[in-house]
Amino acid sequence: QVQLVESGGGLVQAGGSLRLSCAASGRIFRINTMGWYRQASGKQRELVATITSGGRIDYSDSAKGRFTISRDNAQNTAYLQMNSLKPEDTAIYYCYARLRVISIPEYDYWGQGTQVTVSS
Repeated sequence: QVQLVESGGGLVQAGGSLRLSCAASGRIFRINTMGWYRQASGKQRELVATITSGGRIDYSDSAKGRFTISRDNAQNTAYLQMNSLKPEDTAIYYCYARLRVISIPEYDYWGQGTQVTVSS
């Protein structure tokens, strides 16, 4: 009933930039939080950044100062602008949303992931 579709991943050189997008669709009643997590090969999934419907933002220490999360509530879309990318940013980036579908309680949803590769 709900889909989170990511786009914008790819291969970039160190120091470069990428912009990820995540569009939520379906019978959505309200989206509370949207954000991004990432999982590097052999590591656990970790928080990158989240943004609430009211605009409160949280960043991981590694994202602070380099990444910017934003959101278009009317379009149910979240963005992650990533600048000054480093090889250690290489990972699969997953879109996340805590939202409520009509007649169903609030629940966490995940996108399929988009690969970000930063070459040195």
